[in-house]
Amino acid sequence: MRYKIVCIILAILIAVNVIGIARSSVGREVLPTVSDGDYIKWVEYKVPLAAMEKALALDIAAHEAGASLPFADQLAFLAAKYGGNWKNYKAKHLDELSERVLGGQTIEELVTNKKGFAYYNESYQAAVGGLVGEYKIASPDNLGEATETKYGLKAYSPIAHGYSYSHTSDFGVSRSFGFNRRHLGNDLFGSVGTPIIAVESGTIVNAGWNRYGGWRLGILSNDGKRYYYYAHLRKGHPFAQDFQEGDSVLGGDVIGYLGMTGYSDKEDVNGMKVPHLHFGLELIFDESQLESDNEIWIDVYNIVNLLKHHTSPVVKSADGDNYVRKYAYED
Repeated sequence: MRYKIVCIILAILIAVNVIGIARSSVGREVLPTVSDGDYIKWVEYKVPLAAMEKALALDIAAHEAGASLPFADQLAFLAAKYGGNWKNYKAKHLDELSERVLGGQTIEELVTNKKGFAYYNESYQAAVGGLVGEYKIASPDNLGEATETKYGLKAYSPIAHGYSYSHTSDFGVSRSFGFNRRHLGNDLFGSVGTPIIAVESGTIVNAGWNRYGGWRLGILSNDGKRYYYYAHLRKGHPFAQDFQEGDSVLGGDVIGYLGMTGYSDKEDVNGMKVPHLHFGLELIFDESQLESDNEIWIDVYNIVNLLKHHTSPVVKSADGDNYVRKYAYED
């Protein structure tokens, strides 16, 4: 009898250990790419800020040298190299990659973990692939026309230029209003009325009141891969204009104002204790994921820190009731 009990206990311990290994290995093992109608259903984005800043600088330097070293491709290369464990990050690994690419090799030729690279490349292209590239911006002498072509970080900070805010890494923290759930974004604490900026160009897919997020906006990027969620906008005057579903916005446009609405079944109520913007990013690999039980929200804390390098200056609108971007922009 004692022997049977010991065997049962051992079997349970082995099963628990296997499950734990499976859970801990997600994002560090080779994961499948999209094929035969399948699509990615889980992404963990834990790329350090230092790695993103380094990859951005190398991307820009390669572009200036007439070569191609795409930002997201570099990150995917390292993720595959590390098996998804970014604790192994070293800046020299990106320097070595840059030297070999500038020497004539391609990233694909240098990849040893082919399946891992394919998975991370698709995942990271969805997460940050649209943040870097070529764009046009107005010159100081002609603010109304985008005439200067630039290459680099083209996505914008969600907080307008010149406005201060604070934030901490709060992704996954528990929330209890309505029901127990995880916090699927990053709270940026600032002053009521601070202009909120569209990070990327895209389409308004929802605008209005939500009992959890208060006044909120949802913007889908032009490539359909990123859904940006801006919540707890200002009471009484949440939006920079009367947005309707289907309206287009440009990266850097003023879309609304920081507030503290939400956590209320009654519309236009300040249910939050402290003014802040809830900023979230959902990845879309299939249109069914946009509003479903299979939503993929990623930790944007380091992405927000990266976007601090590109802020959108704003000025008062002609009617004085709103703010608008200062420099014309073309994506």
